[in-house]
Amino acid sequence: MAGVRAKSMKRVTKARAQQRGNALSELIPKDVENAKVQASGHIVQLTHLKKLFWPELGITKGDLLRYYAQISPFLLPHLQDRAMVMKRYPNGAAGDFFFQKRAPEPRPDWIEICPIEHRAGMVQFPIVRDLASLLWIVNLGCIDLNPWYGRCDDINRPDYLHFDLDPVEGTGFSEVLETALAVHQALDYLEIPSYAKTTGSRGIHVYVPIERGPTQKEVWTFAKGLAQELASQRPDLITAEYRVARRPAGHVLVDYNQNAWGRTLASVYSVRPAPRATVSMPVAWDQIKRGIEVEDFHIKNVPARLKKTGDLWSPLLESRGRFRLENLLNRRTVPG
Repeated sequence: MAGVRAKSMKRVTKARAQQRGNALSELIPKDVENAKVQASGHIVQLTHLKKLFWPELGITKGDLLRYYAQISPFLLPHLQDRAMVMKRYPNGAAGDFFFQKRAPEPRPDWIEICPIEHRAGMVQFPIVRDLASLLWIVNLGCIDLNPWYGRCDDINRPDYLHFDLDPVEGTGFSEVLETALAVHQALDYLEIPSYAKTTGSRGIHVYVPIERGPTQKEVWTFAKGLAQELASQRPDLITAEYRVARRPAGHVLVDYNQNAWGRTLASVYSVRPAPRATVSMPVAWDQIKRGIEVEDFHIKNVPARLKKTGDLWSPLLESRGRFRLENLLNRRTVPG
């Protein structure tokens, strides 16, 4: 009976998220250049809504904002309490971009800040806490969202480790999928839960939810050891070589170095500045086994997909089920 109630509650929660998403997308007006909208109890100034961000697709900055508003009930929980690195595309997906760490001035007083000490001093990163702050940061020209993988209250102790599976020149996406399954199999052997998503670009991201405890350097060291072990077992397919010039053609990089301090990956449900406005989308392992393409998921179809599937990455938000990485530190990671 408890299981039936839990499933029923999940259906109700998903339905409510869908209804909210549909209503939220209507907050962004059409056929105007600039607008002020009310979200999360705040007034957000939106600008250049008619600017074409993907001219060949007819997708405007306003369309991008509407997408993020619509999927915000699914996205926002994944961004909570994390510093946001801003990658700004003021002239659209094909235009020049620049990175910005410090929250720009002037800014609304309701934008929350995550201060992080850097070599050059304290950096005040913005936090995406609610719909208003999400719209504010996307309005700056941030097409994809790049949060830290440690929370602001202890940025040196991550609650994720991850692998960025990136095809070397001359490598197809089928090899990326094969590599993802190899990573999944290795993690399964160690009884470590893992979740996959398309990068929205060329590869696959594999995430592991971990209990906070190990330092960033310990998480990085574990990821490096596993990647190198996989490369030694599958030298025909996998490389862990970080130097670009030394990566063998026809291989897939299992990039552990994205676990280094201050590195970020595009978040789940992020639109990427790619020609088809593809989205970094969660996928089940059986989908990877059957075969998928990065282009299967894009700005125009992801909201409808979410209505059917809900958030496949919701387990990553739970405190239960996170792996205790301390149990494996200083141990051989994968059987030889």
